[in-house]
Amino acid sequence: MKQGIHPTYYSDAQVICACGNTWTTGSTHKMIRTDVCSACHPFFTGEQRIVDTAGQVDRFMRRLQQAEERAAQVQVQQKAEEAARKAAAQARARGETPKKAKQIAEQAAEDVISALTQGKEAASTPVEEINPAIAE
Repeated sequence: MKQGIHPTYYSDAQVICACGNTWTTGSTHKMIRTDVCSACHPFFTGEQRIVDTAGQVDRFMRRLQQAEERAAQVQVQQKAEEAARKAAAQARARGETPKKAKQIAEQAAEDVISALTQGKEAASTPVEEINPAIAE
């Protein structure tokens, strides 16, 4: 080994973390300062930290809420369309005129939408429970 070209090795180098944790190790520096260590890093502690960079988390949560609202609206619309189809089919089966069947279907759809928006659960309430005229 060539003399004078290698840095000094300190076998008792002190490592100090930003969280306050300290330990000794071997290094070419006498003192080492770190931002994170195994005592405070989320991977090792199991702690889940959300670093909010310029409102990213808030923006994501807002998008998530909007997506859930759209999904609920689509579900209500599907229930209303189902109710309208069933009501129109029953009206035609009873011999109603096409114009009257259309009016019955529209009324059934409106009933379902108003019932679902007033607090009944869209996912768990059968259409027949909301508008008994639809029951087959």
